[in-house]
Amino acid sequence: MQFDASTVREQFPSLSVADNGVRRIYLDNPAGTQVPVSVAHRIADCLLYHNANVGGFFRTSVSAGELVDNARLACADFLNAVSVEEIIFGQSMTALTLHLSRSIGRYLDAGDEIVLSRMDHDANIAPWLLMARDYDLKVRWLPFNTESFEFDADALDSVLTDRTRLVCVGGASNMTGTLNDVKGLCARIRAAGAWSYIDAVQSAPHVLVDVQDIGCDFLVCSAYKFFGPHQSVLWGRHDVLRQLEPYKVRPAPVELPWCFETGTQSHESIAGIGAAIDYFAALGGAASAGDTRRQQLAGAFAQLFDYEKSLAGRLIGGLQAIPGIRVQGITDRNALDRRVPTVSFTHANKHPEMIASALAEQNIFVWSGHNYAVEPAKALGIYDSGGVVRIGAVHYNTAAEIDATLTALEGIL
Repeated sequence: MQFDASTVREQFPSLSVADNGVRRIYLDNPAGTQVPVSVAHRIADCLLYHNANVGGFFRTSVSAGELVDNARLACADFLNAVSVEEIIFGQSMTALTLHLSRSIGRYLDAGDEIVLSRMDHDANIAPWLLMARDYDLKVRWLPFNTESFEFDADALDSVLTDRTRLVCVGGASNMTGTLNDVKGLCARIRAAGAWSYIDAVQSAPHVLVDVQDIGCDFLVCSAYKFFGPHQSVLWGRHDVLRQLEPYKVRPAPVELPWCFETGTQSHESIAGIGAAIDYFAALGGAASAGDTRRQQLAGAFAQLFDYEKSLAGRLIGGLQAIPGIRVQGITDRNALDRRVPTVSFTHANKHPEMIASALAEQNIFVWSGHNYAVEPAKALGIYDSGGVVRIGAVHYNTAAEIDATLTALEGIL
């Protein structure tokens, strides 16, 4: 079934906004996507009719708890978790990772080793560096090939040792767009006797996550990257979470998952996460109304990935035709299955900030800089020169928007 972006776009009011008669083109999606009406309605409904703390006997408290429970179940379906007890909510991926790193750090011994990736966003690096500092751990680095923009086949094996206790790696790069083989990586991590922590913030909007198939121990993603509110989700393997001591206030529950959810949660945002997942499911469930939500999600992601791959190919081809541009990521059309439609580039003599600013003047929204991908920018030798211009498509973008952006770039450059 061919994907129809025009029908989807009708669900996003922001996509029809024009400024001084110029329609907005949202290609800033790796930093945060727009929100469909259904998500905004679910959030508003929670605030207007179910606004209370959970755990009470009165009606609004009960209904608020039901909204949270339903969203947790939706997240379990979204990630294919075994149990809702494995789903932990938090303000952001960074906050969740910093929080959990304290518990993981207490489990490790001085001299133990952790492996961090040179390809990752700093939210999956800095918390672990702080943990290593505080608990006297050794940090080893997993490099990526700066020509292929992927990990070499033996790269992980060369840094794993009998002291490795934790490996942290991203599902997809927020700079190069590389989609990593996390299943293969996790198999080797598990064989080495270590835990794996997967940052799926950039992969979750584009590919169906299956924590059971991946074989990881922790995985974290952010709803505002997949058409939801500013709220994030941490999945942890049940038997692993039970080994960790949660950092919490004394009256907080001792049971999973609440013991890892510090303070009062944003119930309206959690409700919005459930709505965002239901939005995905509806995209894949129109022709198979009897399917489970997980099956509907699988159907949605299958068609969305193919459509987004076509947008990525169109964008990359157009960028390569502009003199002076170097795409900092996979460009081989036969390898587009190994990347998400986040495409970053540099220009031989134009600063990324200048290009992004000029595009903004034409109401085309993109990001410039290192985008918190400090290690990848340094590995590629572009950290001190301003990083990249980053263009990130999702399924509500169109070929016409890609073409308009390329035309604008030709004029600017």
